[in-house]
Amino acid sequence: MRSYVAQVHASTNMSATFAAPNEKPGAGAFLEAVKARRTIYALSKDSPIPDERIIEIVNEAVKHCPSSFNSQSSRAVVLLGAHHDKLWDFAKAAIKAVVPAEAYPASEQRLNGFQNGHGTVLFFEDEAVVKGLQDAMPTYAAHFPAWSEHAHGLLAFTVWTALEAEGLGANLQHYSPLIDADVAREFSTPESWKLKAQLVFGAPTAPAGPKEFKPLEERVKVFQ
Repeated sequence: MRSYVAQVHASTNMSATFAAPNEKPGAGAFLEAVKARRTIYALSKDSPIPDERIIEIVNEAVKHCPSSFNSQSSRAVVLLGAHHDKLWDFAKAAIKAVVPAEAYPASEQRLNGFQNGHGTVLFFEDEAVVKGLQDAMPTYAAHFPAWSEHAHGLLAFTVWTALEAEGLGANLQHYSPLIDADVAREFSTPESWKLKAQLVFGAPTAPAGPKEFKPLEERVKVFQ
């Protein structure tokens, strides 16, 4: 496992490629990090970087990710140690209550894989901010919920990519609304915070599987 983590970290760590402060670094290092971001399910509780660095990454992403009208509607909660484990205990209890008994062992195995990770980032959108924008700009009221989802996606992608650039693996999960009440109670989140996704991360113990790509000619049009 250590050799695999070292390999991932060496191939994705961008610090050595950044240009001097007064120079434009170009898109190369960024696009390499985008390419290296994959869904990694095989995770351990180890981490190649300190927790302080993980928290710094989340803080920087929350601060700098764009949002419509600079609304800054996205929120994050970082769960480490026993708090991370408790989240996935909540998920196990919630799933066990709704799936047939014979189907639960497979679900439990999947949830154990998430719990085996080092931590989880919970992503929220603050619906009070969205409602405030709708009230302030009624002309665009119907669009603000979708624009809030855009902000969520940008934040989740940024944190995911940055963590993997530091040698972690991660996968994005969606267990709302099953765990919403437990999360709000346990982690004291405001009522207006709507849980959107859970980013599980840890030291990768196996690489992602192969990925197929549809032809770009079917997905991109260029007029020049």
